[in-house]
Amino acid sequence: MQKIIYILDDEKEIRKTLRVILEDEDYLVEDFSNGKMLMKALSKERPSLLLLDVWVGKEDGLVILDECKKLYPSLPVVMISGHGTIELAVNATKKGAIDFLEKPLSIEKVIQTIETSIEKTKDSELPDFQLEVDQILGESPSITRVKFSVFQAAETNARVFIFGENGTGKELTARSIHQNSKRKNEAYIEFNCASLPEDTIEQELFGSESVQGEPNEIKIGKWELAQHGTLFLDEVCDLSLSLQSKVLKVILDQKMERVGGKESIPVDVRIIAATNSNVEEAIREGKFREDLYYALNVIPIELPPLRERNQDIPLLAEFYLKKSISKNNLSPKTIDREGLDALSSHFWPGNVRELTNIIERLSILVPGDTIRAKDVKEALHGFKKANEMVARGDLKHAKEEFERQYIIKTLQICEGNVTRTSKALGIERTHLYRKLRSLNISVEQLIEG
Repeated sequence: MQKIIYILDDEKEIRKTLRVILEDEDYLVEDFSNGKMLMKALSKERPSLLLLDVWVGKEDGLVILDECKKLYPSLPVVMISGHGTIELAVNATKKGAIDFLEKPLSIEKVIQTIETSIEKTKDSELPDFQLEVDQILGESPSITRVKFSVFQAAETNARVFIFGENGTGKELTARSIHQNSKRKNEAYIEFNCASLPEDTIEQELFGSESVQGEPNEIKIGKWELAQHGTLFLDEVCDLSLSLQSKVLKVILDQKMERVGGKESIPVDVRIIAATNSNVEEAIREGKFREDLYYALNVIPIELPPLRERNQDIPLLAEFYLKKSISKNNLSPKTIDREGLDALSSHFWPGNVRELTNIIERLSILVPGDTIRAKDVKEALHGFKKANEMVARGDLKHAKEEFERQYIIKTLQICEGNVTRTSKALGIERTHLYRKLRSLNISVEQLIEG
């Protein structure tokens, strides 16, 4: 989910400039010209960070800072000033400001300060915790926060909504919540909401009675199979609106009917949902019910893409290398320091799933007992254009190019077989076909080439 930044500054041009900069960085932005408007907004919502001018017209920003901290003691606040002094910075820090920026503002400095401030505040808020079952690899701050969210969710029966790109580990996170919960000895059922036609999905989810005219034929659905346990609804945004309505009704009523049945069956099931879609956009476009979103989103967990936790890459690479060597009965191999650096500098559009595939390829194809930087670069060949886009700041088109190259390479490995490719990518065939069209990839040309 997008992080929300609030800006309080009486200079319209500064608010406008900051909004453009931050929205380009994929933040949601709200700006205010006076303290009254800001405090009204804060009473309804806690942003991820507040940019606060030291003087807002005649209002003292330090006084406003005090009011903000009464509402949200841990809210990261970055002060802005056109005539900053050491004394002013010290006073702001004493009152709880996390950093101090001087005008004229440097774009690079603003972005860096916001990112660092959000990270620093979140890390400092985490208490000591221990997962009974911890299969989520990584020690970076962002993945530690995910583990803490799993720990918090596992302590309750509340519904959880997991957000993240393909390959970030949504299924693993859902399973971890179940394994650490009080329901861990009950059933854990996974269901992909994008995998089947609508009428088949309804029967698979809710079960059926006498659908084919057989008087005693009863089929138990996934929801019933998960009784007293956990049901993981993956790609929930791909459900049709009519099915979304039925799912919402079962969640609210805690009872369901099989397709073709007349009896209401009480259900005690913990629901964990996940999506790689932009839910807010789907709601705006009328493709996803807002009331279902609120019902599912009691505990949100946002999984970071691998490119935002690259300090975990050496650990992940070595783990998956050992796993591949064992699975494929290979002789032991290691990755040298330069090879790990090359892996860490890659953009990873396919996230951990892509890393796993690359490591397995390297473990099989590289002769000798050491995987070097040149081996890694050869395995990642084809991403040069996208890396150049990243270097010049064209992140949007870089993402598209990375995704295009990743799909092409996976298709080539799977010899043009779309079904195998969709499984390797972890997406449904229908999704892959849409991606092929949108990214102008011709399977026929790839096979011929």
